[in-house]
Amino acid sequence: MPQLIFLPHAEHCPEGAVLEANEGETVLDAALRHGIDIEHACEKSCACTTCHVVIREGFESLESSDELEDDMLDKAWGLEPTSRLSCQAVVSDSDLVIEIPRYTINQVSEGH
Repeated sequence: MPQLIFLPHAEHCPEGAVLEANEGETVLDAALRHGIDIEHACEKSCACTTCHVVIREGFESLESSDELEDDMLDKAWGLEPTSRLSCQAVVSDSDLVIEIPRYTINQVSEGH
């Protein structure tokens, strides 16, 4: 079972986290299942960038992003070559090291 290793993030996981994911589930779904509340303002429909993450290790194990995801990512704060929308990044059989960016372009966070 692949592991998702989240680097420390002051709000979402201050100590960092290592969790097990199921092959075929998205990074976002695995994170939410384990209590890491990554924002997802569009309810996982690839219509915003609030679930943007940077894959620090294991990026090559993910299927390529499609054109819609690429268009959304162009709007993300802190875009990097290994950026993905966590609602679209499907876990394979490899471990991933993931960084949740410090900021999002979400104007309103319903959870606050």
